[in-house]
Amino acid sequence: MKKVEVVAGVIYFKDEILCVQRPKNKLHYISEKFEFPGGKIEQGETKEEALHRELLEELNVSTNIKTFFLTVVHEYPDFELTMHSFICEVDSKELTLHEHIDQKWLTINELPDLDWAAADIPIVEKLVSNG
Repeated sequence: MKKVEVVAGVIYFKDEILCVQRPKNKLHYISEKFEFPGGKIEQGETKEEALHRELLEELNVSTNIKTFFLTVVHEYPDFELTMHSFICEVDSKELTLHEHIDQKWLTINELPDLDWAAADIPIVEKLVSNG
């Protein structure tokens, strides 16, 4: 099974967290699901460098990466995903969606209301349980 390693940002603005929606995809299990933004780690990059680059590419946003949060290993039907998530902060809600079709800024208690990609659910659950 193909293995993919990615980073994701749990991006805070005050007490709200950024949630982004994937576009339609031939892989039904991730099509139009919500996720924490991020992407693949390229050769020679640290996880933090990859996250900075991906957030600039996807959202045109520069974040302050505060701390590591959680690594999730999830087996999708076609590949195994290892996702390293980090708590981040931004100074503004201004961003530009380059790869996603929607964005929502939600409080922790609102996060479970969205239709999340399966690999992102453990991150949502830990955020909610930590309050």
